[in-house]
Amino acid sequence: MVMAVPKTLHFALLIITVHFLLLEASLNNPDLQPLLDFKASTDKADTLTTWNTTSDLCSWMGVSCLQNRVSRLVLENLQLSSSFESLTQLTQLRVLSLKNNQFSGSVPNLSNFTALKLLFLSHNELSGEFPASVPSLFRLYRLDLSFNNFSGQIPSTVNRLTHLLTLRLEENQFSGQVSGLNLPNLQDLNVSGNHLSGQIPESISGFPQSAFAQNQALCGSPMQPCKTIVTDPTKPGTDGAIASPLNPGTNPTSIVSSTPSSIPTNTNTNPTQNKHQNPGKPGSAKMSSVALIAIILGDFIVLAVISLLLYCYFWRNYVKDKRRSKLLEGEKIVYSSSPYPNPNPNQAGYERGSMVFFEGVRRFELEDLLRASAEMLGKGGFGTAYKAVLDDGSVVAVKRLKDANVGGRREFEQHMEVLGRLRHPNLVSFKAYYFAREEKLLVSDYMPNGSLFWLLHGNRGPGRTPLDWTTRLKIAAGAARGITFIHNTCKSLKLNHGNIKSTNILLDKTGTARVSDFGLLIFCPPNTPSRSNGYRAPELSSSDGRKQSQKSDVYSFGVLLLELLTGKCPSMIDGGGPGMGYGGGAVDLPRWVQSVVREEWTAEVFDLELMRYKDIEEEMVGLLQVAMACTSASPDQRPSMGHVVKMIEEIRGVEMSPCHETLDSVTDSPCLSEDTFGGVSQ
Repeated sequence: MVMAVPKTLHFALLIITVHFLLLEASLNNPDLQPLLDFKASTDKADTLTTWNTTSDLCSWMGVSCLQNRVSRLVLENLQLSSSFESLTQLTQLRVLSLKNNQFSGSVPNLSNFTALKLLFLSHNELSGEFPASVPSLFRLYRLDLSFNNFSGQIPSTVNRLTHLLTLRLEENQFSGQVSGLNLPNLQDLNVSGNHLSGQIPESISGFPQSAFAQNQALCGSPMQPCKTIVTDPTKPGTDGAIASPLNPGTNPTSIVSSTPSSIPTNTNTNPTQNKHQNPGKPGSAKMSSVALIAIILGDFIVLAVISLLLYCYFWRNYVKDKRRSKLLEGEKIVYSSSPYPNPNPNQAGYERGSMVFFEGVRRFELEDLLRASAEMLGKGGFGTAYKAVLDDGSVVAVKRLKDANVGGRREFEQHMEVLGRLRHPNLVSFKAYYFAREEKLLVSDYMPNGSLFWLLHGNRGPGRTPLDWTTRLKIAAGAARGITFIHNTCKSLKLNHGNIKSTNILLDKTGTARVSDFGLLIFCPPNTPSRSNGYRAPELSSSDGRKQSQKSDVYSFGVLLLELLTGKCPSMIDGGGPGMGYGGGAVDLPRWVQSVVREEWTAEVFDLELMRYKDIEEEMVGLLQVAMACTSASPDQRPSMGHVVKMIEEIRGVEMSPCHETLDSVTDSPCLSEDTFGGVSQ
């Protein structure tokens, strides 16, 4: 009789088998021996207790793996010493942090780290010159060599690190000049506490003074100005020679521009020689030189103050005139054919419209709106938007549907009755509208923090404030909730937005994302070229005449997510880069991302500005997966917006909207009846 083997024994055998398989894979891993050699040579205090051959190396302390190869090694504050040369065999390493240890000697050759992106070696005892192999790490984003004993010059080859965002070299013994330093994407720089000299180049002069402090021979903005040395040209015996430490008996006859490190010093220490040079007036030459320098510096300071006052005066007037002309120009554009009541009501074709308010309270009259100062905010396919400041100080946004294909009054009023009653924390609410034959105006809340487009792409030069990852994720979640509310508000009509893009995602005074311009697609004039082709779903470009749908909204939102992740405009993608699979020219954003991911260079997709933040790779990949699902070529394979919201919120515990509504089961708004929807279509 054969005894039955208990299920628990089967399970135990399975666990043991899996364990041995993992252990065998670990023992065959080419990264195993370099790590063991590193522990043997550096871990004198035996702090790396989990580093042994009886466990999977990917589970060791400080070790992270990608596809069973070590990709991240973070060993900080462990009193490790000696050299880390054995680690140079970890060819798939992307992050290496050995901060706050006791490593000494020169940095080994790091040229094998072809995938390295983050390198932190600060607070050690490393010495020697700037590591010669570092400039070959062309994928490097962050480099921190601070608080060591490095010496020599900062080589110009560091400019090869074109992706570098952070360069920390403070508290070392570096010397020489920094005039050749030019890293276009650099956002964090510190070279303080060294022996650097010369003028700070314009390419890095925008960093604060603390980034250059404790370098007494550095000059130029933001440090003290580089000085000009002048001596007495009338002193006899100079013969037009330039004074220098090697020729103390001569004085300059011309102005010599110099840095603090090259200021000539008086090497003549013989008082007898000074006396014989001018026996009648001891020290008179010194006094005359000081007086001359004081006079010249005084004249220079007076001239600089006068120039600054003149500059401020003329610049203020220039800005004021420019602002006034811009304002007048905006008012002229808005009101050149305004709906203001015609002084001659008997004129043929005269029609006076009326302001219709959605909230039932008349807050201002048309005349108040026409008197308000106006500033153009932007121009789109539906019309031109303006910021209007009313007499009572309140601010509203006005969209002028000058060239819109509105149709009749009845159709316009029915459609606005639907849109005007939509209220949600993530929507820009309509406040009122005006309809006349020659003028149609939409009035909505004004969003003071601008659009997502400006936050992502505006001022990409020096001084830009990057859009951090947490803010991007919250904007994505907020915009998704707003679009979901539109889709689910009236299920009998299946409302859709129709024009989702980054310029239509606005931020209110609290930084909350608000979706604008929803439901206005029917007003777009026929045969108008789309300004947002980069967001257009592929089925809308086909010849079967398909119209905008909720699924096409999902595609457009997916492109918006890719824009958040890559920092690239959807209509400005160049497909000619390496590994892209294209021969150059414009490529739509979803296709470009798919090609990069297909080549297993997923990290190359993300915006360089996001690389400064730690431990967000998993979240970025999660949002990338949501975006790729939304931009599926087949509409049927795209998720609903309610499901998109849930996927985004699962990436990180993004807070729910104030209403805490269930986005997959939003019922029809109680203020909207079926009678209201009658005859209205998207």
